[in-house]
Amino acid sequence: MQERWKPSVTVAAIIERKLGGRSQFMLVEELTRDGLKLNNPAGHLDPGENPIEACAREALEETAHSFVPTALVGIYLSRFERPVAGGSTEDITYLRFAFCGELGPLHSERALDEGIVRTLWMSPEDIRASQDRHRSPLLLRCMEDHLAGRRQPMDLITTDPSVYLIGR
Repeated sequence: MQERWKPSVTVAAIIERKLGGRSQFMLVEELTRDGLKLNNPAGHLDPGENPIEACAREALEETAHSFVPTALVGIYLSRFERPVAGGSTEDITYLRFAFCGELGPLHSERALDEGIVRTLWMSPEDIRASQDRHRSPLLLRCMEDHLAGRRQPMDLITTDPSVYLIGR
């Protein structure tokens, strides 16, 4: 019997600010097995939380800023193969929920998540020019969709109460 395919569910915060009328996006620089990479503040959905809660948590853990998701930018699917020991490859698929929202205050007492080196603000032009440093092709796609005005209402996402009961 073939093993069941289970994509990893992830969330991403698309955080924009206007500075002098120009857009900038908050990214994180993180240490990965492939070196220093750029990404949206992002991470995995944990048991007992919905994607909106996960996005707020991941943004706080990776940027030390509160973040309130206000709209769904999009839902994305990506797949790649990663080399593993023994010369084989691991097939990895991510299902990403990307949200835009309101950046809250910096909690300076918080340490950034393990592997996160720093946060930085980049212009869309600089993000496009740095694709070789992107951890995921979804970084650019999410930014472009946000700039194009793609927004879906938050009530598009429904979480059954059973999500909060399992394991408690």
